[in-house]
Amino acid sequence: KNIQVVVISFGCQEGASHWVKQTGCQYDMLLDPSRKIYSAFGLGASLKKVLNFGNILIYSEYVANDMEFPRELPWIQDDMFQLGGNFVLDEHGRVLFSHRCQSPIDRPSVEDILSAQ
Repeated sequence: KNIQVVVISFGCQEGASHWVKQTGCQYDMLLDPSRKIYSAFGLGASLKKVLNFGNILIYSEYVANDMEFPRELPWIQDDMFQLGGNFVLDEHGRVLFSHRCQSPIDRPSVEDILSAQ
């Protein structure tokens, strides 16, 4: 398909550059420090949805299995409670697919995203 993937972050340039390097992300990234795009797509922050027992259990399993996570820069304060989402827009800006994450690990399948028309 003829698509363009864009990652949008609410963080600062230094933190975003560090994350890109840590993860090997090869997509374009836009910064939205005022979270206007997040707000327009209905993406909020939630302590309850991030720090619930199920997420902590999954994170603990990742740690127990020696999975590596991107390391944060200690002098940058990020909002760990901000939830993300996945959206597909057409060339006119119409939303063809939307998924507002209910937790940090809640993501749609690649197949679901690519099937958006």
